[in-house]
Amino acid sequence: MAAISLDKVLEAAPALVGAYRSAGVSLRKHGLDGLRAAVYLVVDHSGSMRPYYRDGTVQALAERVLGLSAHLDDDGRVPVVFFSTDVDAVADIELGAHEGRMERIAAGLGHMGRTNYHLAMDAVIDHYLDSGATDPAFVVFQTDGGPTSRAAAERYLCKAARLPLFWQFVGFGDPDGAQFDFLRRLDELPVPATRVVDNAGFFHAGRDPRRVSDDALYDRLVAEFPHWLMAARAAGIVGGDPERAG
Repeated sequence: MAAISLDKVLEAAPALVGAYRSAGVSLRKHGLDGLRAAVYLVVDHSGSMRPYYRDGTVQALAERVLGLSAHLDDDGRVPVVFFSTDVDAVADIELGAHEGRMERIAAGLGHMGRTNYHLAMDAVIDHYLDSGATDPAFVVFQTDGGPTSRAAAERYLCKAARLPLFWQFVGFGDPDGAQFDFLRRLDELPVPATRVVDNAGFFHAGRDPRRVSDDALYDRLVAEFPHWLMAARAAGIVGGDPERAG
């Protein structure tokens, strides 16, 4: 059963009903129906992302993540981390106030810098630990390029493998671009040589992610999550007391 019912979504966010329904189908397909998890969204706010904010692509992703979250978490909101050179903002997008939310936040952030994954990861870890959550977390991490510090990003991912957080990276832009070679390698870091469990996935959403259907997007978002859940439970990561990774 979904954390938030269809009737409540119809009342609070009728524009998201289609996404909500598609998310439910994907969750059932992957054996995740009835699961409870905290959902986070991390969005790239570097200079090259400007067109994706202007044309509504970032807003569209946030709304689809919100539709997924309504199945997994009953609070009707998703914490969002905007990052570039630093963490530019930590805010929420909510079922009852989602329209134009990402553009409004981004409009007040000013300079769009470079791309430091590890600072955004640290912000998510802090938020999760401070929240006192006992359910695992599913983090959608969007970017259009590799990190400024690859070593720091890899170090944080490996340390965070001890926490009940799964990181699903989503690429925007040229699918053949070399800037995503790092994320492909990050997705395949060996277990247990570098991390205790495989705690990340990666897929590319293309040059125009809005053209990816809800069904296809949700299938790709959640495909690796059940494999992580199984490994994390076996390792005592899910259901145990989290320890800081940073």
